[in-house]
Parts: sequence; structure tokens; C-alpha cells
Amino acid sequence: MKLALVIPNYNHHYAIEQTLVALAPYGLQCYLVDDGSNEQTRYLLEQLANRFDWVRLIQHPYNRGKGAAVTTGLRAAYRDGYSHALQVDADGQHNLNDIEQMIAAATQSPQAVISGLPQYDDSIPKGRYYGRFITHFWVWVETLSLQIKDSMCGFRIYPLAATEALFLQDSLGERMDFDIEVLVKLYWRGVQVVHVPTKVIYPEGGISHFQGLKDNVRISWMHTRLFFGMLKRLPKLLARQRQPQHWSNLKERGSYWGIKLLANSYRIGGHWLCRAIMYPVICYFFLTGRPAREASLKFLQYAQARHPEHADLQGKIGWQHSLKHFLSFGNAAIDRIDAWCDRIKLSQVDFPDRQQLADQLASGQGAVLLVSHLGNLELCRAISINQRKVKVNVLVMTEHAENFNRVLKQLNPDSALNLIQVTELGPSTSMLLQQKVEQGELVVIAGDRTSSSSMGRVVYSPFMGHDAPFPQGPFILSGLLDCPVYMMFCLRQQDRYRVYVEPFTASLKGPRAGRAARLDAAVAQYSERLEHYVGLAPMQWFNFFDFWQKDHQTLRDTGTSTSQNRSESQHNRTEN
Repeated sequence: MKLALVIPNYNHHYAIEQTLVALAPYGLQCYLVDDGSNEQTRYLLEQLANRFDWVRLIQHPYNRGKGAAVTTGLRAAYRDGYSHALQVDADGQHNLNDIEQMIAAATQSPQAVISGLPQYDDSIPKGRYYGRFITHFWVWVETLSLQIKDSMCGFRIYPLAATEALFLQDSLGERMDFDIEVLVKLYWRGVQVVHVPTKVIYPEGGISHFQGLKDNVRISWMHTRLFFGMLKRLPKLLARQRQPQHWSNLKERGSYWGIKLLANSYRIGGHWLCRAIMYPVICYFFLTGRPAREASLKFLQYAQARHPEHADLQGKIGWQHSLKHFLSFGNAAIDRIDAWCDRIKLSQVDFPDRQQLADQLASGQGAVLLVSHLGNLELCRAISINQRKVKVNVLVMTEHAENFNRVLKQLNPDSALNLIQVTELGPSTSMLLQQKVEQGELVVIAGDRTSSSSMGRVVYSPFMGHDAPFPQGPFILSGLLDCPVYMMFCLRQQDRYRVYVEPFTASLKGPRAGRAARLDAAVAQYSERLEHYVGLAPMQWFNFFDFWQKDHQTLRDTGTSTSQNRSESQHNRTEN
């Protein structure tokens, strides 16, 4: 990736110098586009371009609009051989400390647009804040997708080849409509949009070039054109929704403010008010979430075939069963809030095998807990941390449920305690967790979710009567830690929670020669026990995606061939 900076400027003379000084350490070529500024600003920009040899000043003879300035900068960077361009506004709104996260996201998804997802403080004018939701709604209609969470943030990294192709074949607005239109039209062309949360402020005394009536009319006309453009592309967009995606590429559907509303309802009215608001929301997501609904039905059908005697699986599996499945997920979320608000105590949880873990920790050595997204194990972590009983470290492989976790952190700052965010299991992760185990702490690793970066590095094992992919990483890491491994489940039964813990193995470490066979055996044991506990509480299975989807069905999203991944799988199993 060869990255450049693009900064549009129209009469922003008060913050541009400070912005350039903050950007200097990144060592990036900067295309500073003067969009017909007044004499004072033009003179300042010329001085800055002479002062910073990494800044190239491009001047428009008259004001054409922000979109035109950004387009000029992007095309200049592309002509000069850059693969990506980071757009930053000149007015000091953006948190430049987040650039490293933006670059990391672009490195991981080089074909995608990386867009800031604004986290506003009280400085944002209320009219603008609420007005953005009108545009959000229309963008979701125009794309038939919720992938674009915010289309108005000017803090972005563009893949220049795809953007240049759009410029050559389509016309775009040159003013405040540009940011929205370019994102929608890139999405139409199959470009993924990845969001990175970033703080956005409205500086005191800041200059806004938004022309109330003119720009609102311009944006309204743009949405009209995009709507009819969507109708023209309707079959293609609908087909795109039906293409299988890896679960970790699916976007979180709950907005931060929606989840915060539920949390505030919980604070004010407790369970009754929270449920009164939550149930209609769950029903909405049930009706509009076709992939999750289909995944739920598929799972329940498989579960019924394996456990026809279960009370929740009687009759022909249909939408009623799936809706109950969704509502069970909502109830678990409320219980999770209860636990972090210290309203559920350990005495309210049945934990008959507690002594097994207590004896292990009393020995001075920690252990690995292999868990899953069945039940509500987070409840155990919340109780443990609230009561300062045991130190529990949870390996988090993705940033899914980030909005829910942000709200939980506001309810109880300890909810983020000992969450270890990783994108891939590597040597540094192994060393960190080794220290935790040696200090007598518990390390929690979920064994039932692969990541998009681990495709090809999976083990297929029978689960609910069909082969399912399980990640190699958790089992390899457990072997490297060379400590006792347990399986743990926390299920709601008869209005109480019951914790099940059982020994998995004294250690997954062993001779190099037998590692592949040992890995297959460990995954088979895990899937067999997971199926057993699913049979106890099928409605508490909270993997709302196609759990049995094969790697080759999603390899088109990564641009990797099936043969390459099979080879990589064998290579990694041999090396590990």
C-alpha cells in the first residue's frame, strides 16, 4: 500500500497549520487543494507548502466545492502512483490520533473504503446531528444494506484504482453531496465499506461552508437520483445480499444510540421498561434480518433432527421457533446488563463443579477455559470481576458487538477489564497469555468461531449431524500454553443459571510428530461436547450466521483460491 494525504481547503486558515504539523510525523506526501480561497488563506497555504517539502499545493482558480477539491486531490495522487489516499478535513474536526487505526484497517482490507464512524461530543449542533439520520436512512435504502453506517464523515482512506474507475465512468456532485454520493456509488461497484470509530468535534469559532437551502436542495436531488439508480440496479443489489459472507464480515446492526436507549430504559424502569422497548426492536431485526433469520431456522432444523424430544423444538420448525430464538438472545442481553450492574450474585447461580476450578487455581497455576457462544458465559465473568473472586482474561477475536460493549462500559467500567483484543493468534498473544496462566489466572478462548483471516486454517468436524468448520487457533494456542484445559458453559434453566465445567485435557501439548492428529481429536471432542450442551438449551445458541458454511463459499471475498487455502491449511498444521 502506497498512501498519500488529500486535504481540501476553502478559507480554513485558522487550523490548517496545526493540522499539517500534526500530520508531519506520518511522513506522507500531502496534496493540499486550495479551492479558490481568499487572499489571506491563499498566501498562508503558499507559505506552508514552501515550509513543508512533503506538501504539494494545488490551486483552483475559483471555488468549485469540497467534492471538486477532494476529486482533484485523489486524481493527482493516483496519477503520481499512489494506491490509497487518506482524506482529512482542514478544519481540525478529525482526531488525527486515529490515523494509525485507519491505516491498519486499510492494510487488512486494501480493496475497501475505510471511513471514520463519528463519535460526537456536545459540540455538534443538534440540527446537524439529527439531520444526519435522514441521510443515513436514504443511503440504507439506496444500497439495500446497512453496511454504510455513516456516509458524511470526511475522514476516509480511498482505494484509488476503484475510485479513479468511478471518476472515469460516472459524474459526481462537486459540493457537499460528494461524500455521500461517492460512497454509495463505490458500494454499487462492489467496494466494501469498513468503519473505524473516531471522535469528531466542532471547534469553537469554526467555519462551516454548508449552504443551508442550496446544499439541502442539492442533497435531496442527489438522493432522488440515487434512489432511481438503486431501482435500476435492484436485481444486482438483491443478488449481492444473497451472496454468502463470512460471519466476521457481517456488520453489527444495533446502533450505539439505540442500545444506549435500552440501557437508559433499564436504569429508569428496570426489566419491564427495557423489555417493552426491546421486544419490538427484536421483532424489527427478525423481520429485516434475512441472513440471521435463515441461519436461525437452519440451526433449529438441525437441532430438532438431533434432539427431537426437546420442548422448544416441537412441531414443524417455522418462524415462531426462530422468533423465540431471537427473543432468547434479547433476554440474555438483559441478563448480561443485570450481571454487570451487580444485580446477579454468585449465590443465584448453580455451580456444582466450582471446586474443580478452585482446586486448580489454588495450585498456583491458571487454566484455559474453552467456551462457545452458547448460553451466557459473560454473566460468570461479570460476577467474578464484580466480586473480585478470580481474574478472567477473555480473548476477543473481533470487534463485533462493539456498540453493546461501549454501553456496558458506561454502566460498569470493569466490563472491558481483561478483554484482550486480537485479530490473529500469534507469538505475542501466546507470550502474553503464558504470563497470565503462570500468574494463576484464567484464559477464556471461544472455540466455535472462525475469523475471515483464518479461512483455510480450520478443522472440519461433525456437529449436529453435518460437518462444520472449527478454528485451529484456539486449540493450537491451548497446546502452547501447556496447562490444564476445561470446557465451560453457562445455561439458563428454570429461571436460574447453571454453570457446567468439565475437564477437557491436562494439556494439549505433545510431540511434534502427532500434532495434526491431536488437533483433529481435540476439535472432535470439543464439537461432541458442544453438541451435547446445545441439546440442553438450543434456544441459547447465539451464533446467528450459517455455522456450517464452508470456506470455499466465502473465498471469493478474500481473493484467495481454494487450492491455496487447502495448501496453507496443511502447511500451518505441519508448522504448528
